[in-house]
Parts: sequence; C-alpha cells; structure tokens
Amino acid sequence: MERLPQISEAEYEIMKIIWADSPISTNEVCEKAPKSHNWSNKTIHTLLSRLTAKHVIAYEQRGRMYYYYPIVSQKKYLSQENRHFLDRFYNGEAPTLLSSLLSGSEISDADLEKMYHMLDSKLNGGEKD
Repeated sequence: MERLPQISEAEYEIMKIIWADSPISTNEVCEKAPKSHNWSNKTIHTLLSRLTAKHVIAYEQRGRMYYYYPIVSQKKYLSQENRHFLDRFYNGEAPTLLSSLLSGSEISDADLEKMYHMLDSKLNGGEKD
C-alpha cells in the first residue's frame, strides 16, 4: 500500500473542508474554517500551501481565484491513519482495541447494537473493503 504523507491536525481540519465541498475556493475555505481556531486568512493560505506541497490537494485557477480539490480520498487517508493508530497503540491487534473501547468508556446500547450488526455483516460476507 502506498504510504500517504502525514498531515498535521490543523491541515486535517482544512482537508475535512475540502473533502466535503470540493472544488472549493480559497475564500470559501477561509469562511468554513472552524472559528474556534481563530486562524487568520494568512494561516489558512499557509495550510493550503503545505497540503499542496505534500500532494494531498491540488488547485486550478479560474480568473483570479484558486479552487482546491483533494488528490487523496478521505477514505484512503482514514484507512491509513486507522492502521497507524492500531499498530502504534495496540500492536496491530483489533481485539485489544475493542476490549479497551468497551471497558473504558460509556457506549450506548444503540451504538453497541450498531457495532454488533457491523461485525455480524462482516462475518457473513458483507462489506469487504
């Protein structure tokens, strides 16, 4: 599997916007950036430049405006990050992760039911990614 570039948490926030609404103009990215970060437009432009340099996004110029679109899909990126997380914290062992999740947090019955059906479907031949 091709190794995708690592992106920072700030870059990931920008990627979520681009994945959701591409192609998207620089101005629209600035408008949709989480207000909780208090990022200036210059900071957002820097993040866009970094993501472009990492070949995670690309852009096209229309008149004086730049429109960004993802090169790497969200599904592909999350798959890599999930694998990295599992390897780093749980020695690549999904049952250990599941045990930790079940014993260490409050999970609603509805969420447990959804997880049960996902596992059951996977065991019975459904959703083979």
